[in-house]
Amino acid sequence: MSEAYIHPKAKIGKNVTIGPFCYIAEHVEIGDGTILDPHVTILDYVKIGKNNKISSGAVLGSLPQDVGFANEETWLEIGDNNLLREFSNMARGTFHGRGKTVMGNDNMLMAYSHVAHDCIIGNGTIIVSYVALAGFSEVHDYATIGGQAGVHQFNRVGAHCMIAASSRILKDVPPYVLTGRNPVAFYKLNLVGLRRRGFTREQIDRIESIYRTLYDSGLNVSDACVKIENDFEESIEKRTILDFIKSSKRGIVPKVSKFLSHD
Repeated sequence: MSEAYIHPKAKIGKNVTIGPFCYIAEHVEIGDGTILDPHVTILDYVKIGKNNKISSGAVLGSLPQDVGFANEETWLEIGDNNLLREFSNMARGTFHGRGKTVMGNDNMLMAYSHVAHDCIIGNGTIIVSYVALAGFSEVHDYATIGGQAGVHQFNRVGAHCMIAASSRILKDVPPYVLTGRNPVAFYKLNLVGLRRRGFTREQIDRIESIYRTLYDSGLNVSDACVKIENDFEESIEKRTILDFIKSSKRGIVPKVSKFLSHD
């Protein structure tokens, strides 16, 4: 660690590895077992949990690219067991926003990806190289965003989604689906992802029936949600989808011309 700069007031946990030429600012906390490869930069107001692996060139806690930011005390909080690859970048929150940018546990942020101010990333996500998340974006648990995709500010990517590479996400992507095109549109369920996560055939059939009602019934979104609420038995999948749609501020993505079944 002799070639690294570590502010004497930074809080470093047990068994932390800090490579040559790293920079760690004053208001930084790093949890036990975390590994920093050479040339990692961690700026002020960053909390990092346990057993993370941060690759060379990553910058954590960069100042928000927001014209209203006036260097207030805002934070970047990262959980446990995350893998942040080369030259990935995560900004702090803003005072007029959430006040912090948050990443949960067990995520993979690939090379050259950008997480802007006030974003929220859940658990178990994969954010592929060159993805850009604009301010206030949300990526929910176990979602995957393909390389070079761009997420518009305030948009949300639902749990267990798969977004194709180079997509433009201009509206919310509801849970469990596979999307692509520019701007992004609903194709079908994310069957590979759902099966890998242990979803049963019964659960997948239930989700597909809900999305057929949403996209193929000829109803608008509000009326389709009412029909889903009334016609489907209560389930985690139903509640996850409806809660997501009802809380959307930008609307959900449209569908392609034909619903694609898993049969």
